[in-house]
Amino acid sequence: MRGPLAPSHVPIAKSRGERFDDLVLDAVDRLKPRWGKQLATVEFAVEEVPPAADLGDGPGLLGGEPIPFGRSEPATGKRPAVVVIYRRPLEARARDREQLGALVHDTVVEQVAGLLGLSPETVDPGYEDEG
Repeated sequence: MRGPLAPSHVPIAKSRGERFDDLVLDAVDRLKPRWGKQLATVEFAVEEVPPAADLGDGPGLLGGEPIPFGRSEPATGKRPAVVVIYRRPLEARARDREQLGALVHDTVVEQVAGLLGLSPETVDPGYEDEG
């Protein structure tokens, strides 16, 4: 028997990448009631891993994290502001799906805070820096 094991509309049929994308969208949706106007022109993207140019030369660099979880770039000219979340480093750090969701949310909050020039606690009062 060949073919899908589950219908495409069932969550089990989603790939890991699609499930990760959903976590990012959920994190953004949680911020929209409070920051919708500021986020209206921000593009959110997911990449597998950070570019080699963003990697440091060992632990202790990049704010204490050897591999970044995301990056943000302010709007310039006609290019909108962008928040990029890196899937593989976050998946590698998480013990389970619940922790992955929390890490994704915290990463989105941190990147949005950097973009807006605010603290993560201001962007999301429920933010907890466990690092």
